[in-house]
Amino acid sequence: MDFTLAQMWQQMGLVAKFVVVALGVMSVVVLAVTAERLVAYARAARQSRAFALAVRELLAQSRFKEASEAAAGYRFSHIAPVVRSGIDEFLLARELSGRGFDVHAAVRGAIERTTERQMASLRKGLSALATVGSTAPFVGLFGTTFGIINSFQGMAKEGGGGLGAVAAGIAEALVTTAVGIGVAIAAVLVYNYFTARIEGLEVDTHETAGEVVALLAREQARG
Repeated sequence: MDFTLAQMWQQMGLVAKFVVVALGVMSVVVLAVTAERLVAYARAARQSRAFALAVRELLAQSRFKEASEAAAGYRFSHIAPVVRSGIDEFLLARELSGRGFDVHAAVRGAIERTTERQMASLRKGLSALATVGSTAPFVGLFGTTFGIINSFQGMAKEGGGGLGAVAAGIAEALVTTAVGIGVAIAAVLVYNYFTARIEGLEVDTHETAGEVVALLAREQARG
């Protein structure tokens, strides 16, 4: 027999075919998440740089309401929502500061909550990559096991023996393991790359949050 993909597919059992289809779906998930996250991270970085340039002068001049309105126009930025939440909370809390209300704590709490939401948004889809990376090899091995069982069952029905009688079936069965390992390698590589990207974006977000808290604290001290 020729060891072509079409021939191997015809010789595969039902379980092995199901496993190959499942691995194909997993590979599509990896590609879809990769494409979506690449666009999301590039867009977040681009809009965050633009937002930083646009809002710098407004914050320096204590034009906080205008800065908050400007932040609303950068909805794909991972920094703009953090800055806006701190400014909005500051503007609301400042009115209550004379009643024993802790403006600094309120601003810090709002910024921390928004930062956590932004980080969760940046991690969206990574759990799917981790799941595929950890389970794909085992899914492939599951198909290989049934493929080998089918191979030996076929040999028993034909009454044949020897390596030549089972070599073709075993080769077909091992295809699922190879596909599973390939899908897992791709998923793990992409997952590690995105994790590193998120760590960089997270550092930027925390630094910005700290600067905003300090700026608003100074503004509150000046009255």
